[in-house]
Amino acid sequence: MHIQKGFQWRAVGKNWLLIAAFILLIVFPFLVGVLTNTDPTARRGLSVYWQGIMIELLIYGILTMSYNILFGFTGVISFGHALFFGLAGYLMGAFQRAPELADGGLLIGILVALVVCAGIGLLIGVATLRLKGVYFAIFTLAIAEMVYIFLSRYEYTGSEDGFTLAALPEWFDPTRSRLTFYYIAAAIFVFTFILIRRLMESPTGAVLLAIRENENRARTIGFNTLTYKLMAIVLAGILAGVAGILFTLLNKKVGPEMLGTAYTVNPLLMTIIGGAGTLLGPAVGAMGLRLLELQLRNVQIPLGDVVLDIGRILPIILGAIFILVVIVFPYGIVGTFTRWRLNQRARHAERLAKQAEALKSVS
Repeated sequence: MHIQKGFQWRAVGKNWLLIAAFILLIVFPFLVGVLTNTDPTARRGLSVYWQGIMIELLIYGILTMSYNILFGFTGVISFGHALFFGLAGYLMGAFQRAPELADGGLLIGILVALVVCAGIGLLIGVATLRLKGVYFAIFTLAIAEMVYIFLSRYEYTGSEDGFTLAALPEWFDPTRSRLTFYYIAAAIFVFTFILIRRLMESPTGAVLLAIRENENRARTIGFNTLTYKLMAIVLAGILAGVAGILFTLLNKKVGPEMLGTAYTVNPLLMTIIGGAGTLLGPAVGAMGLRLLELQLRNVQIPLGDVVLDIGRILPIILGAIFILVVIVFPYGIVGTFTRWRLNQRARHAERLAKQAEALKSVS
């Protein structure tokens, strides 16, 4: 019994940061409500506003974690990841606003969107995963651009303007029940993190890492690397589709911009900034970079008779920040910190070994 309790406490101590983050997600709306003296269950107010910001950050976190499965853990670079993000939003929206499906359109649309994302991921993988490096990346970009052009010119999908969703159920409406939608997004974010963590701690995750390090060696050992890469792209596509569905529901609108390169390049940059191949890195990079962008967008600095609008030069500022972060944190923020901590532990263990050896020689 004492051994079991000791093991549980060690597990809690090892995961204290994740537990603290989970608790913060739960109390966040009410914490903001207390600090701003606003009601988190209302339809307006600062607490409701920050719930919307946090929902967007959680969505970007899910999208970036999905991309990290390919880029960080499997070593596959894709320039068409926005295909799953945008197409899931279109499919869900098309079924949701179909009058003949009534209230069941939303659920049918979500299921169809996820199944189609899985199917497209499988087809792309079977057709192109034998391509390596930049050739696979360019092929996925071409497919995403083809779908982007088609949807932006198809009259039923609203062409370049897209379309808005029909009325959502009150309990699922981000406008009328923002707090409920926040907890749904938070639950999906936590589930995504746990799923990826369990995957990477399993033998399958070890094979994915082996493919990332040296695919030829993994194939020589006896693993069917194509099968594992197919699994990675299908899972990444489904999770990106989940993020696209949440994003569409939050904005109650879908448009061809959701299939643009921004929703592929941004997750790539966020993964690099946070730490490719780490569990927490993509979430940290996505939330940090997106929050910084939101805060700087409307900043104006008076310089004498001239007012400097930070929003107009925001891409330049974000680019400079990205370069600075890459220089200071070559393995990403979380990746560099993890390596530093491992080095510190190794040095501490080496010092203890030397002290033990010195005591042994004295005795």
